[in-house]
Amino acid sequence: MTDSNDSARAGRSRGDLSRRRLLQGTAGTLGTALASAGIYELIDGIAKAPDRAAVADSPPIQEQYILQNEQVVMVDGSGVKSTNGTIAVRVPALHDHVITARLNVPAKAEALQEAQHHLESVLLGLERQFPPSPAGVATTVAWGLPYFRHYVPTLGKASGFFKEGTPYPAYLPVDLTTSKTEGHTVYALQEARTFPSDQPPPGFGPVRLEQNDLAVLLRSDSLANIKAAQNALFGTGSDQAGSLFKVTSIRQGFSGGGFYGQQGLPSKLALAADIPGAHSIPRQAQGFLGFATTLDSNMGPDNVPNLETLPGLTDQWPNGYFKQGTTMHLSHLFQDLVAWYEQTFPQYTDRVQAMLQPGISPAPAPGTFALQPPGQSEAEVAQGVQRYHAYGHTGSMSQVDSTTSPMTSNYGKAYPSGTTIPCAAISTRWTIHSTTRPIRRQTTTARSRRPGCTSFRSSRRLESSISFGFRWTATIPI
Repeated sequence: MTDSNDSARAGRSRGDLSRRRLLQGTAGTLGTALASAGIYELIDGIAKAPDRAAVADSPPIQEQYILQNEQVVMVDGSGVKSTNGTIAVRVPALHDHVITARLNVPAKAEALQEAQHHLESVLLGLERQFPPSPAGVATTVAWGLPYFRHYVPTLGKASGFFKEGTPYPAYLPVDLTTSKTEGHTVYALQEARTFPSDQPPPGFGPVRLEQNDLAVLLRSDSLANIKAAQNALFGTGSDQAGSLFKVTSIRQGFSGGGFYGQQGLPSKLALAADIPGAHSIPRQAQGFLGFATTLDSNMGPDNVPNLETLPGLTDQWPNGYFKQGTTMHLSHLFQDLVAWYEQTFPQYTDRVQAMLQPGISPAPAPGTFALQPPGQSEAEVAQGVQRYHAYGHTGSMSQVDSTTSPMTSNYGKAYPSGTTIPCAAISTRWTIHSTTRPIRRQTTTARSRRPGCTSFRSSRRLESSISFGFRWTATIPI
């Protein structure tokens, strides 16, 4: 199948999606950005929504983070749906937007309760208007440590969950596994920190840690639906919730587009904008780096990412306040296509080993990397480092994001060894900004094998927060 800008690989530019137009789409204030999706409005015109089987809309479930009626297809080694496909891949929503904000409400009980009722009303209205599926819009509200620290320093009254006067952070979920290992209480949500590997690329300032009260994740195949949800949540009308927030960032993303043989969005848009290294992106690639990033085996099944589902991980079973919620980790990373494809890992085998584990010999390059990643023990990772002076991404992560033995959940369902615990809402954020801006990160990242929902995106921020499982009845928590 030939797409409209495949010819860009031969060096011909496309006037309808130029770098100038892309740059114009990123300009403006936060208010303007909320009102208009800028360059992302072009996506619906150049990529059709995924082919999804028609299903009856399901009633909302407790877990906000689960995208209902998400399709799973069998793909071949090039990441394209095929009758001979052997690899199960989830087809994510075409669009996903994340809006971070600080709460614009006095830190008083009465003001918080009034804000809670207002926000709950808006969210319930969205839920009545749109099913939480790719055909509608899935809304996830996650609250960060800055909110709890500032707005809930102590609990003013007793409840079935906590004693009166319980101080922050004693009411947060406890990571039982890490607490036992370290000999003191470790909470399931952690403060931001930097790492030695946080080296900014040339032209970027140092990493800065942000402090946001909340993040809202919106997912849909329809950009119009996402814009309607954004307007409801952050608009300034009396029936909208925008007066409650001070928006700090809008992160608009896309993923896929090539599961059914057509040119994927990363390749199509990168080529059209003449991004350095764009010609190396495999044609059907789901993400800029060429990998199929939503392998079903890499996604926590069912409600496994919940804080309470797997025995012994947190203290939320059987009746924790955060039961049926999870942690939401949001990564924004700088991706250098020239370095990835041409300099650091110029061969297909190099890239596979970097993503999976060193020393493996993959089959001949199929284009997009739709490969089932092998798991590694901690000893095998150490042996790989000693022998190859390197380690792979998924191989080294398997000991901390998967079960290490067969396990039966607190809900009675059995899972084999190697079951992935986090769910991943992995997408590619199209970012064309001035390189003089600093790298910013906010994180309260999960440690150990803690449940969570991970969202990897190509930009320059990192943050994590708690997503609740009680729908909208306690939207502003505690």
